[in-house]
Amino acid sequence: MASSLAAMTARRAANFARLSPSISSAVRPSSLISRRGLAGAADHHGPPKVNCWSKPSDPANWKEEHFVIVSLTGWGVLIFGGYKLFAGGKKEEKLVEAAQ
Repeated sequence: MASSLAAMTARRAANFARLSPSISSAVRPSSLISRRGLAGAADHHGPPKVNCWSKPSDPANWKEEHFVIVSLTGWGVLIFGGYKLFAGGKKEEKLVEAAQ
């Protein structure tokens, strides 16, 4: 117990010495904050994502933006095709000229 008390006292003394009065008060709090930056950005979880044209039969491994583009294009084709199918398209009227 005495050794842990001595260790705790030594840590407090080291921290107090690190925060000397010569350091301005604006800098002091930032020295206590640990910063990782972008260290976690390189950690990949799962298989890497691929382009939709690389593996067209595996949408689970597509990049997110490719999945969105392909999905929106598919819905657009489906809606436009349904509109053309049920609207019947534009019908042309044939005019027959009377013979004189």
